Amino acid sequence: MIKSFYSIIIEGLQILIVLAASPLLVGWVRMLKCWAQGRRSAGILQPYRDLYKLFMKDIVLAENASWIFRFTPYAVFGATLMAGAIIPIISVDLPLAATADIIALVALFAIARFFTALAGMDNGTAFGGMGSSREMMVASLAEPAMLMSVFTVSLVSHSTSLSHMVHAVIENAIMLRPSLAFALLAFLLIAIAETGRIPVDNPATHLELTMIHEAMILEYSGRHLALIEWAGMMKLFLFGSLGVALFLPWGIAGRNDFTMVPIAFLTLGIKLALIGILIVLIETRFAKMRIFRVPEFLGSAFLLATLGMLSFFMLE
Repeated sequence: MIKSFYSIIIEGLQILIVLAASPLLVGWVRMLKCWAQGRRSAGILQPYRDLYKLFMKDIVLAENASWIFRFTPYAVFGATLMAGAIIPIISVDLPLAATADIIALVALFAIARFFTALAGMDNGTAFGGMGSSREMMVASLAEPAMLMSVFTVSLVSHSTSLSHMVHAVIENAIMLRPSLAFALLAFLLIAIAETGRIPVDNPATHLELTMIHEAMILEYSGRHLALIEWAGMMKLFLFGSLGVALFLPWGIAGRNDFTMVPIAFLTLGIKLALIGILIVLIETRFAKMRIFRVPEFLGSAFLLATLGMLSFFMLE
């Protein structure tokens, strides 16, 4: 009974962290990027103000918008938040650990992408259809590479359960392996594509020749746009947390270890702050690539993930 109550508390804390800290991470990245480019920053709390402003605005809908267009913001937000509930962010002792694995996590992200692409085509606008087709192209290349990358970690830990994978890495110190090094490099490239960051996509642009994700949500406004923007912030937070959990899990609380939770909070903040610095270094160093170069970029990620899996069978 006590163990179940502890797991429920951890789950609630984790959901609150995902909801509250994801805009903070985006604000941190934007602030660092402004400093790196010699511009004045709006502050680390600006994403919270943006979300509040959008929630206060009225919704404007096209006359031919169907139920898919109205339902998509809630489906995307719910699927992303559910993904945040199964990733071991501060502890491996989660109620959903027994049934939620990496395949379920990829499926949740795929559901959010599927509805977003449908909503982009629902109104029949040229930009929405273009963005949806580009998003599906990226998905067809990124999702197999992501599965291949994470399956390498699952082979090492002998499980596809996220909690068990994190526990195995912490307990057995299995990080220093060539297969995991290849998997980590592949995951970094995949995370850039999945979160729509430079050089694959630019979240700050509305140029019709370059945008992918922004093209699908141009018709949204008010709380619908706020939910989609918030889900995008959570997705960046979750990919950072997933990378930390799979490849740098030290600091995450173990099973029935409530005393480690404050330390897990601190280490998570430090790791995500370093991830924000890495994002800024990449985005200030590289320019956005042409859309026809994205398959080559994601093909490299798939190649690295495949090398990681092959090196596991050949060397380990």
